[in-house]
Amino acid sequence: MRRRIPSTQALLCFEAAARHESYTRAAQELALTQSAVSRQITTLESLLGVALFTRTRHGVTLTASGAAYARQTARRLAAMERDALDAMSDHGEGGSLALAAVPTFATRWLLPRLPDFQRQHAGALVHIETRTRPFLFADTDFDAALYAGTPQQVLNWAGTRARLLMTEDVLPVCSPALLRAHGLKARASTPAQVARLPLLQQSTRPDVWHHWFEAQRLQVAMSRQGARYELFSMLAAAAVHGLGVALVPRMLVEGELAQGQLVVACERPLQGQRGYYLVMPERAEERPLLAAFSAWLLAQAGAAHH
Repeated sequence: MRRRIPSTQALLCFEAAARHESYTRAAQELALTQSAVSRQITTLESLLGVALFTRTRHGVTLTASGAAYARQTARRLAAMERDALDAMSDHGEGGSLALAAVPTFATRWLLPRLPDFQRQHAGALVHIETRTRPFLFADTDFDAALYAGTPQQVLNWAGTRARLLMTEDVLPVCSPALLRAHGLKARASTPAQVARLPLLQQSTRPDVWHHWFEAQRLQVAMSRQGARYELFSMLAAAAVHGLGVALVPRMLVEGELAQGQLVVACERPLQGQRGYYLVMPERAEERPLLAAFSAWLLAQAGAAHH
């Protein structure tokens, strides 16, 4: 039986026309004539038996069926392009993984360790894209996700299974110069002395300093005051430049601590509510490369605690 698979040219014309909602702009992008784009889409509509566009005096608009098909087509064309790039690569024989990841964790914790995985699995390609919220794996080409959230958020992520990599323990860090300016020493400062330093706040977690001081049995009226930054990377940079003391996970400032750009002001970590998880589709068959990556990742996370 003949398979009902459209030509790649027809799909490319449709995807471009759907994205622009214009045959003219699609033709310009693809270096074709407008009539060539129109013929390809007419052929595609005949094959599918549905109208993909509504023609108007001002151009074209997607039908409901066309909009749904455009979403699927764009995703599959992107996957085909990634497959082609893998095949073109000299290392394509090692296989590839597509990961969704929260950006700071990927940049500051995973990427410095990734060369070790690639030494163990020569030729393997690991693609990483940013995702900060749960998504439906069925609507993407991701093999797994590295997600930061609470246990409840992970449990509520439908159709997935997750492994905890590590909890998000936070501790106060700052530049050595800031401590010297206040006559304090690294690791030896008391919570009361930390309270007198400029406190750098994370805008998405306005109560984190309050909780830290509370755990030290200290009431600090100014615990929610100070310059606010959205990302851990911003907090770390602000602390490096002496703007104040930041409450961040140690694992996300390992580089700055090792280089002496930051020091721990007070060695009293607070276990946060969030953790970092490896999340995979619940019913998906685990490919050998993904299984190897999972085992390596769990080993790396375990080593980071020792």
